[in-house]
Parts: sequence; C-alpha cells; structure tokens
Amino acid sequence: MKKIALLFAAMLAMVQMNAATDAAPAAADDNSESIYQRPMANDDESTKHWAIFTDGIYVGMGVKHSWDLVNNSVEAGLLNVVGLRFNTLHGQTLSLGAGIHHRSYSMKRPNMLTRDAASQIVTVIPYPSEIISEIKNRSSNLNMWTMQFPLMFTQRIYKKLNIGVAGIMNWNFYARVDNHYELNKTDYDIRHKNLRQNKLNFDVLGSLTWNQIGIYCRYSPGKFFEEGYGPEIKNTWTLGIMIGL
Repeated sequence: MKKIALLFAAMLAMVQMNAATDAAPAAADDNSESIYQRPMANDDESTKHWAIFTDGIYVGMGVKHSWDLVNNSVEAGLLNVVGLRFNTLHGQTLSLGAGIHHRSYSMKRPNMLTRDAASQIVTVIPYPSEIISEIKNRSSNLNMWTMQFPLMFTQRIYKKLNIGVAGIMNWNFYARVDNHYELNKTDYDIRHKNLRQNKLNFDVLGSLTWNQIGIYCRYSPGKFFEEGYGPEIKNTWTLGIMIGL
C-alpha cells in the first residue's frame, strides 16, 4: 500500500507540473493581446475614462492688436481650476472646465486712459504736463479679470507629444484702468473702476505640448468694451507657454 501511495503522489505531481507549463504561454498570449488592443497606451495614462482634474498654468504676450495705441499686452492664468475629462484611452481626450484669466493692455507713450464719471466712457488723454519729459515712471494699463470655461479636445500624435484645440467662453467680471506717473517729485496712482466692458465673449486656443510643457496661441476676437464705451480693442493674438496641460 505504501508503494501504491508513493506512485499515486508522483503521478499527481507530474500532472500539476504539466498544467503549470501549459498555463504560462496562455498568460503571455493574454498580455500580448492587451498590448495590441492599445498600441498607443503609455505608462502614465489613466485606466479610467472619466476624471476630475486641475491643469494649464500659462503666461503669454500679445503679438497683434486691432488698436494702434496699444503698446503691448500680457496675460496669465489657470486654464482649468477644476474640470471634467473623458479619456478614450487611445490618445484622445475631451474636457470641460472652469478657470481664471487676467489680461493687461499697456498704452503707447505719451497717452493715458481716463473714464468720465457721468458718461462712463473711457477715452485717451495726454498726461497733465505739456513738457512730457517732466512726467517720469509713467504707465497706463487696461486690466481685465475673467472666469473662463474651456471646452478642449486633445490628440496624442507621438508618445507624449499632444496637440489641442479649445473653444473658450469668457465671463469678464471686472475691469479697471490703472495710471501711474511721477510729476514734480510726487507719485500719482489713479484708478478708474466700473468700466462698461463686454461681460461675455469667446476665444479660440490651440496648443502643442510635450510631457505637459508646451506653447499655445490664443485668438480673442471679441471687443473689450460695450459699443460706444471705450476704444475698439479686439482681434488680439497671443503667444505663450503653458505648463501642466
């Protein structure tokens, strides 16, 4: 009986070894099939289709403006303070978010901006001295603060290289004129609030990023002011850098 039990145990061990050997190639085949189904997948890609996220810190400079008296403009913001993203897991994403944006236009010297209290109209005036050399450290800026809502599509084109395009709805909730100059050794800081800026307008943004760092171009066709309440500032083109997109 002892010999029969030993023989039975040996046969059982051989059967288990053969089963393990046959299972190993099957596991390898399953892994190969998984890689083939997602040929563009990378290590940092989420396996979930839906995600809540924050991204898109950017800073840019205006390269073209519709109004000749604008010297230059700068902008900065966070494209998505919070957003909802759908990932196809094959290189495409679609997202909708809410972010914050600030843009500042600076005037060409020797011009400055002012706002008439009665009419609320913003106009261009000279500095308060006929001898412009007496005016030191002068600047006149038009500032806008905006809540933005970007709807963005991105496509991976090679490894971590992505292109994106977005349509952005802007709610321009606050605008202000900031003037600063020095005259006769006295500093003047003059602010004009309660401007009649356009509350809603739309922008278009395109981006090219590698590993979440890249460049972007933003086109802002909408007018800064409501009709008749300030200079016709529109069709602003901006180029800049973006991190975390």
